[in-house]
Amino acid sequence: MRQGKWFLNGLLAAGLGVMLSGAATGAMAQDEIKIGEINSYSLLPAFTEPYRKGWQLAVEEVNAKGGINGKKLVVISKDDAGKPADAQTAANELVSKEGVAMLAGTFLSNIGLAVSDFAKQKKVFFLAAEPLTDAITWEKGNKYTFRLRPSNYMQAAMLVEEAAKLPAKKWATVAPNYEYGQSAVGVFKKLLSAKRPDIQWVEAQWPPLGKIDAGPVVQALAQANPDAILNVEFGGDLVKFVREGNTRGLFKNRAVVSFLTGEPEYLDALKDEAPTGWIVTGYPWYDIKTPDHAAFLKAYQDKYKDYPRLGSIVGYETIKAAAAILTKANSTDPEKLIAAAEGISLPSPFGEITFRKIDHQSTLGAFVGKTAVKDGKGIMVDSVYRKGSDYLPSDAEVEKLRPKD
Repeated sequence: MRQGKWFLNGLLAAGLGVMLSGAATGAMAQDEIKIGEINSYSLLPAFTEPYRKGWQLAVEEVNAKGGINGKKLVVISKDDAGKPADAQTAANELVSKEGVAMLAGTFLSNIGLAVSDFAKQKKVFFLAAEPLTDAITWEKGNKYTFRLRPSNYMQAAMLVEEAAKLPAKKWATVAPNYEYGQSAVGVFKKLLSAKRPDIQWVEAQWPPLGKIDAGPVVQALAQANPDAILNVEFGGDLVKFVREGNTRGLFKNRAVVSFLTGEPEYLDALKDEAPTGWIVTGYPWYDIKTPDHAAFLKAYQDKYKDYPRLGSIVGYETIKAAAAILTKANSTDPEKLIAAAEGISLPSPFGEITFRKIDHQSTLGAFVGKTAVKDGKGIMVDSVYRKGSDYLPSDAEVEKLRPKD
């Protein structure tokens, strides 16, 4: 009987121990706010590794200042391997198993749209970091999705401002054949043709993403003999295209306007083969002389002993924006997060930004300048920061583009 009593007491003690440890875990969970982050880490390390460093720095800074209304900010990160289905699976696991308050991240536009659709179906707040297709905030926009980076429309409008000044009348385009490339070419052509009705579009090359066969692409562009080329290639495809174009003299005495090519993650890979004189959007971190950027640059270099890429800025500001929204909402309820995010303004390394109520697009801008080579490396010169708010269409136009919630 005594043995049975000991056994019973042991069971009670063990049960109490489990209950106490469970309560402690629950209390810990209540003292944390989780963000679920998804990106193409294994597919695109040149961008996503600096991006990860950026958001990790932001998490440290947020928690050093008291977290989210006293609760610790935790980011749970998953790799989508560049596949929309994997991204949706990751999003589902983050929401159902990890209990995250919101989703953030993504790089490729087709993946951004896949996670945005998931957010809409499951009624989860999603802060898209990098995807640039206009569809994310316009044609396929929804109340749960916000976007940080300047969209294709915004970057095209910045580039068109310069492109329209060129004497070039015959234009060719080259872009990866998926959502981002199609969106970028479409909006650039529309905006440039509106400013310059005399322009002819004489050739369009659509190599598959990540699989450019640069020889035939460059040959087709050269045969069309355009006065100017719009380039939307990036990453490894850009390197192959530039090398082949240099070899065959495609860029000689020919204007090139190019999305993103001034970003260090893309210029660095080209080294002394980087093109010169291209009109580009990018990130000349070595040339930005503002207090906001200086503070970010020092913190980043102190922590990583490395210079930032544009991915670093995007990762950093994604988490800073998410933290500002969570703090303002003082809740993890998606409806309250949406109400907090609409119209919120916050600092960034590029100056103050606002998330617009009308379409959930942030007003983060981009630098426009020209490519050059210095000390064996590609750089941006003559760069000017263009505020995102100056390169968006009218509210009336946006309302026509965006479905009603």
